[in-house]
Amino acid sequence: MEILNYAFMQRALIAALIVGVTAPAIGIYLVQRRQALMGDGIGHVALTGVGLGFLLNTSPIWVATAVAIAGSVVMELIRWYGKTRGDLALAMLFYGGMAGGVMLMNLSDAGSNANLGTYLFGSITTVSPQDMTTIYVLAALVLAITIGLRRQLFAVCQDEEFARVTGLPVRLLNLLVAVTAAVTVTVAMRVVGLLLVSALMVIPVAAAQQISRSFAVTFSVAVAIGVAVTLTGTTTSYYVDVPSGATIVLLAIGLFVLFTGLAAPLAKKRARAAAEASKGCTLEVPGDRTVTDDVSVSG
Repeated sequence: MEILNYAFMQRALIAALIVGVTAPAIGIYLVQRRQALMGDGIGHVALTGVGLGFLLNTSPIWVATAVAIAGSVVMELIRWYGKTRGDLALAMLFYGGMAGGVMLMNLSDAGSNANLGTYLFGSITTVSPQDMTTIYVLAALVLAITIGLRRQLFAVCQDEEFARVTGLPVRLLNLLVAVTAAVTVTVAMRVVGLLLVSALMVIPVAAAQQISRSFAVTFSVAVAIGVAVTLTGTTTSYYVDVPSGATIVLLAIGLFVLFTGLAAPLAKKRARAAAEASKGCTLEVPGDRTVTDDVSVSG
């Protein structure tokens, strides 16, 4: 294939594959916790890290990772203690992160509107070998947590009270989910951009939930969808000359619509199978049964 003849496209496809796996892997826990937009908020905060990285003439990805992790911790603290003012505090954190990133980017010598656009909307063809090293390290961390602690994280995201009763460190695990989401945002920002990364964390999971009922199947299907749309979107962007991030997200939405259309027929098929199975377990009373066949219990 022609696309594989270029080193920058090889890096782009590998980065797309990694993001396709990691984004849904953490996204499934965010959906379970009903925090589907958390990735979007972290993306706003991470932009400040990108701008700070340019201002300090250092790696924007590593600085963005540190700032995003700090922001995710603050978000969890607000969720625990914010109560009535929590929404307002989160809004100021998100908007402040976006404004801070734009300001720092423009104050830096290396920053420009072009650089800002590559991080906001993604520019997968500009991924450098140094970026790949960072992506490998951060992705390995995300997968180690999301797969290695899947039982504990699922229990906490499904029912915090039950998890607390069983002795799990609920707050620590919630914080771990938030930090892992922050790391995933910085891994994916060069592929789909900070403004679209939340979509790749949520839409594959939502699509998988249309056709599956168990956590394990939903996890596997969501990752498969993530890989499919990121690789297809990256290849399409090369041949058609369209933005990779937008292409990937639109493909994910298309699959969600398709899976939603398949959900009703699958539900009817399952219902018929369940009905037939229940018929096979029905006990029939013999027609020649007499009263003497009854069993009575006397005092």
